[in-house]
Amino acid sequence: MSATKEQMTPSTAASAARDSSTELLPPVDLRSDTVTKPTPEMRRAMAEAEVGDDVYGEDPTVNRFEQRAAEMFGREAAIFLPSGSMGNLIAMRIHTRPGQEIICEEWGHILNFEMASMSAIACCMPRPIRTPDGILTWPLVKEAIRPKIYYRAQTGLICCENTHNMQGGVILPQHVGDEICDEAHAAGLPVHLDGARIFNAAVALGKSVRELTHKFDSVMFCVSKGLGAPVGSLLTGSRSFIEQARIHRKILGGGMRQAGVIAAAGLVALEKSPARLHIDHDNAKFLAEALARMPGIRVDSRKVNTNIIIFDVSGTGMTSAEISQKLSVRRVYINGVNAALMRIVTHQDVDGAGCQRALEELARIIGRAA
Repeated sequence: MSATKEQMTPSTAASAARDSSTELLPPVDLRSDTVTKPTPEMRRAMAEAEVGDDVYGEDPTVNRFEQRAAEMFGREAAIFLPSGSMGNLIAMRIHTRPGQEIICEEWGHILNFEMASMSAIACCMPRPIRTPDGILTWPLVKEAIRPKIYYRAQTGLICCENTHNMQGGVILPQHVGDEICDEAHAAGLPVHLDGARIFNAAVALGKSVRELTHKFDSVMFCVSKGLGAPVGSLLTGSRSFIEQARIHRKILGGGMRQAGVIAAAGLVALEKSPARLHIDHDNAKFLAEALARMPGIRVDSRKVNTNIIIFDVSGTGMTSAEISQKLSVRRVYINGVNAALMRIVTHQDVDGAGCQRALEELARIIGRAA
């Protein structure tokens, strides 16, 4: 039974006051850039979208969305998909055959966070490469390519990631990606890019996504991450590649019928959101530099160039789960990567004031633990 005003002791009254004040605090959600809400412009576009049956190829908004994506990436065609994981999986199925290996970075999203789909559904084995900073290079890739011996699983595909999620949003430099593609093609191997946050890389480098990705055989990118749309990703490539992708999308249950409702928001994201990504990058740099000054926290702020920060909290005497729980009570949400590491992702729904409050709450928690 809850205490009435007459029954409250000074301590319970103080606790109730704290609970009430916490409820008034606006949430600061830095778990991921996938948590964003559609902008008013996106909502209007969704409400007014012209639609048809996309499985029949008759949704005009989806068709415009795919055409615009293909134009931006300098490709013949693109296909709209429910998720980036589906896009990566479809690319693996098209580029490889069962029993082959796929070369990727050890902490790549395609290996660690996509439910082992490369093995379970694409029927391939990963050949992960350990790197010091998440950046695959041709010398490292070359060493991992299997020799042409009949009793060895053959290399079928090379997968790169830009930006690299679990390496703190690190950017794959264009010349490094270009060299991998040139050398891989000379060796008869295709290269796929998991470009979930490729627009963040493009903005940080001051280049176009077309320029950064033009040598890759296929590119997947998300509109539901940094670009802030509510749903979806696109896979781009040659016309014949996308024709195959449409078949695989249907096999995997990805036909979405009147998908123009969500494609409309994606179109707004594609056209409008890249112009504001530098704000997220500035907020991430601000957070990283402040975190680096906090006792018990380790982060190299010089490496934070996009919207992701991975930082070590082991020096605080608390685990990431303990810190996350304490922050959530104050309506600040940051996820742990493991017991020692936490990840912050900045996005359009957290402004500078929100970042400042997250820092203040974290500093208060660390100070109490000291």
